[in-house]
Amino acid sequence: MNSSIRQQIVISGVGGQGVLFVTRLLAEAAIDKGLAVFTSETHGMAQRGGTVLSHLKVGSFASPLIRPMQADGLLVLKMENIARHYFFLKKKGWIVVNHSGEDMDNMANPVYSVNADSLAAKIDDPRAVNLIMLGYAMAVISKTGDQSTLFCSIGEIRSVLKKRLAARPEMLGPALDALEAGYASQRV
Repeated sequence: MNSSIRQQIVISGVGGQGVLFVTRLLAEAAIDKGLAVFTSETHGMAQRGGTVLSHLKVGSFASPLIRPMQADGLLVLKMENIARHYFFLKKKGWIVVNHSGEDMDNMANPVYSVNADSLAAKIDDPRAVNLIMLGYAMAVISKTGDQSTLFCSIGEIRSVLKKRLAARPEMLGPALDALEAGYASQRV
């Protein structure tokens, strides 16, 4: 087991966006690499479109919750949640956000944005926002070239998806397409 890897990622969205699925994919990728993993999530009013927040810790940690100002990254599936969960980020932590509007250069942290809703519409799969965001995050964070590089690769996420959806081939193709659409949309 690689004991030098320690990452904390907050994943935020609303009910129905697949926050928990993305968390599970990342956790399984870490487990496949022999890394220790903690996950914790709050569902809120998930069935009514309320906020869903997930904590993912990879490496040697003692508790599943991420403390304020300790997260290496924030993956935000609904832009409005940046304000709610920004306090989790370290000073140099990254933000990957589903965002189509104005520039976000006023943030103190590096922000990478993609219009995942638009990409989901282009591939005719509105439920694919979560996998598009994950693919995009894999692309932009791995290109930063510093310590914020994710603990896993896009290939490892593909493998996890293939294992998870092996019994549901009708879902595997669209899931991989969504992941690739996000990965290919990088604009760094």
